[in-house]
Amino acid sequence: MANTSDVGRRLFAEFLGTAILVAGVVGSGIMAQRLSPNDVGLQLLENAIATGGILFILIATLGPVSGAQFNPVVTAADAWFGGLAKRDVLPYLVAQVGGACAGAILANLMFGLTAVNISTHVRDGSSTLLSEVVATFGLLLVIFGLVRGGRSSWIPAAVASYIVGAYWFTSSTSFANPAVTVGRTLSDTFAGIAPVSVPGFVVAQCIGAAVAVAAVIVLWPRPSLDHSTAVDVQAENR
Repeated sequence: MANTSDVGRRLFAEFLGTAILVAGVVGSGIMAQRLSPNDVGLQLLENAIATGGILFILIATLGPVSGAQFNPVVTAADAWFGGLAKRDVLPYLVAQVGGACAGAILANLMFGLTAVNISTHVRDGSSTLLSEVVATFGLLLVIFGLVRGGRSSWIPAAVASYIVGAYWFTSSTSFANPAVTVGRTLSDTFAGIAPVSVPGFVVAQCIGAAVAVAAVIVLWPRPSLDHSTAVDVQAENR
């Protein structure tokens, strides 16, 4: 059983990692708007590259501490596959959502904006929600396909690459993360999302995650003997 200090360390890693991730997403969106005010395509490219870069570094750095999940649906799926104790799911989710909100506030402050300014950017429609299903499905397929295939060392690069690509091939720009979705409501900037759009996004993300879990079970019914779950990585580094 993990001791209290170990649990606290993992939760802090999830809070900190999610905060930096959202600060990166929102902050790079604000910078993109200011540097390229008349070119939305360039803004998206700048935002996507910055997000991919920060994701790679955060997963590589904090993975050995908490599994670097930063995402409630990844946490739930990891618990389903036995990589995370079910008692840790709720604390992880609280840390992730809290970190996401803190990250958005930090980004606003770094760019001289009001700490909390609720987004008015409505993102809705069946095509957008379908995109979130697809984006989340692909993200979990990448993560757990690599884990169960015994290639966990590829996760930082693979996840970063997938998200950069998914920014462009999905009409929703691939949020694929309920905690990040909630955090991004607090900034009325390029990367923001109106609170009214959040329930649809979260439902779509949960559907995508559920379908991904089913696909992973079909494709990798037996984990590789040398696979390493988040818990294995934590144990090896304590």
